[in-house]
Amino acid sequence: MEAKMVGSKIAEARKKLNLSQADLARHLFISPQAVGKWERGESIPDLITLNRLALTIGTDLNYFSEDFHTISPENQFEDQQAESMAQLSPPGQKKRPGWDMSGGNWVDADFSGLKNLKEKFSSSNLQRCLFKGSDLSGLLLKGNHVDRCDFSGSDIRNSHIQGSFLNNCLFKECSLNDTLFSGSYLSGCNFDGADFSGVIIKSGGLSGRTTKPGEEGKNSLAGTIWNRTSFQDTAIVDVVFEGRLEECSFENCAFSRVTFREATLINMFFKNKSLKKIRFIDCRADRITYAFLKSGRADLTGITLLTE
Repeated sequence: MEAKMVGSKIAEARKKLNLSQADLARHLFISPQAVGKWERGESIPDLITLNRLALTIGTDLNYFSEDFHTISPENQFEDQQAESMAQLSPPGQKKRPGWDMSGGNWVDADFSGLKNLKEKFSSSNLQRCLFKGSDLSGLLLKGNHVDRCDFSGSDIRNSHIQGSFLNNCLFKECSLNDTLFSGSYLSGCNFDGADFSGVIIKSGGLSGRTTKPGEEGKNSLAGTIWNRTSFQDTAIVDVVFEGRLEECSFENCAFSRVTFREATLINMFFKNKSLKKIRFIDCRADRITYAFLKSGRADLTGITLLTE
């Protein structure tokens, strides 16, 4: 790959998502200087970082090739969507007119009570928008930047959120059952009372810190339901887990300032080289969970072993 060509493509995709170099750097867990060097063609990301970058901006590795210069990440995705929908339509059936707000810049808009959203907001910049009490089941978001939006009380089950940034958003009392977050980053959000049953968070980040410089944020998880929730290759930073966690798994995750407080851990799976950075306060665990934690060299002083 030619460094200047790759750098130009990174800068183009970043600007289409209305992200600063600092925003992109935070979600890739690198320095803004590194992003600057890429865009100036002074260096090039390694393959692992390039793959994560592709997920983040909502495209694939082909986007960075020289032969892919005519298609933007947004247009590539929209073309694929149009082709898929055409294949699903019965032969001879006239297409119904519809609306599609993908690729938009939406600020202070009220979409509360919206139904059948599906993929129609992909590759969009959403700021301070309201989606309260909406039926967003089956939602497909790819390459979105979502900042300070309110999804409280919404149904977001069976959705796929890919390569998106969700910062300082409200998800109170949301149903997120069986939703996949891939290559996405959730920072400073409120998930009080949300249901994470069957959720997969993969190749992204869950952070209590806001991405706004000078602001102090947190991920609030009071009363959150954790059942069969899976964290894979995820950076988990400044997060407190409470309540009952059952059949959840943490595989190859990076932990920083993570606390389990007054939590009951049942049939939990931990596959990490070290769990030393996790803090346990007044927790209880069954034998299999206790064994996984001990194998990962976790500090077990804050855990009581449950009796049969």
